[in-house]
Amino acid sequence: MKTWIVIVDDEPYSLTSARSLLAAENMRVSCLTCGMDLLKFMKINRPDLILLDVMMPQMDGFETLTRLREQEKADNRSEIPVIFLTGENDSVAERRGLKLGASDYIHKPFNKDILLSRISNIINNSKRIESLTNDATIDKLTGFFNKSEGVSRVTENLLISSGALLILDLDNFKLVNDLFGHEKGDLILKSFADIAKNITEDGDILCRIGGDEFLFFCLSLLNEDSLSAFTLSLNKRLEEEALLLLGPDHGIPLGVSVGAVMVPEYGTDYDKLFKMADEAMYKTKQKGRHGFTVFTDSEPAYEIDQNPDKVLLRLTKIIEERNEGREALLLGKGEFSIIFRFLERFKSSYDLKNVLLLFIVVPGKNMDAKTANDTFASFGRVLQKTLGKSDLIMQNKNNQFLVLLPMMDISDADNIYKRIMAAWKEIPESIDFEIKTSLQQR
Repeated sequence: MKTWIVIVDDEPYSLTSARSLLAAENMRVSCLTCGMDLLKFMKINRPDLILLDVMMPQMDGFETLTRLREQEKADNRSEIPVIFLTGENDSVAERRGLKLGASDYIHKPFNKDILLSRISNIINNSKRIESLTNDATIDKLTGFFNKSEGVSRVTENLLISSGALLILDLDNFKLVNDLFGHEKGDLILKSFADIAKNITEDGDILCRIGGDEFLFFCLSLLNEDSLSAFTLSLNKRLEEEALLLLGPDHGIPLGVSVGAVMVPEYGTDYDKLFKMADEAMYKTKQKGRHGFTVFTDSEPAYEIDQNPDKVLLRLTKIIEERNEGREALLLGKGEFSIIFRFLERFKSSYDLKNVLLLFIVVPGKNMDAKTANDTFASFGRVLQKTLGKSDLIMQNKNNQFLVLLPMMDISDADNIYKRIMAAWKEIPESIDFEIKTSLQQR
């Protein structure tokens, strides 16, 4: 694409001269005559560089640059580089301009080689900085913000904007990787990202927080009707893309489960709102997936998440009630559901028992999110190393692990539990973490 330069100058001769020079170098040029016109222009345009005259009536170049930077910050946009144009040789003015954030000064009348060289250097530096910034903040596969940047932006915008905070999870996505390979899985994720970008608005924040889990803050979704239309469109288009990418007989009930919490109805605290949206998403899974749930405070999410007996009862009920038409993933772990149901049928014929054991890893109150998530992963590794090859693990949420011990007496399960806890206490990560458990023989 052509380099796009905006020239702002109230002198017709300087404007015409600069435009002719740059256009001859195959650059796209837009010409404006005052600072106010530039501010309006920059609301909807993103040129590569601005050539801004210092001496203009009504609003000089210094005030224009100051207001432009304020506008870019308010609109959450990156700063476009600015070169000041001046007919004066004033070192004090130059220092002032550079202090305000100008990239360079060029004196009129223009020297062609100097002008082109400085424009080229500044644009190349700007693109290098933009590339480095993108590497640090953007998820390369989807083009969404990565978790760190997305959470930071959402946290800031919750304080000043109304809308819906969404947790989105792709239903049955793991089967795509298992049956068609990770390359096809990546194509599904890219398609989902493209669909989401097309049906969200400018100013919405889209973030990938896990493999197939996403965090959105959407300013235009202000009621259940808009959320319903959004979710329906997302699922319909994803289904169409899956048919194209995987073939008409792929057989995977791919879709999106959405949990939403309205902002600021339930406050502006990110951690609190995230738990509410996550709980709502989980309820969507319970109801059959491919839909949405809006959080209400009739049942506190924290109490449900932290009560092991309630969590185990709910998980068991979900597994039991899955019929033959729903052989796909349960909470991202379809194999667990299938094997569980097979063992339940098998035990009834041979008078055997299975044991379900739930672990909830609860961090200390002052624990940061990264340390907590790293420790949840450590506990998962302890389970894998401690349990036998015939035992099964399902990670329900980051901090919840459901273990199935097939054909086992509950007294033996108690010994296994003690062995797991002993192994957990041997690693440093176990400090400041409480383990809540629930056990059930079936």
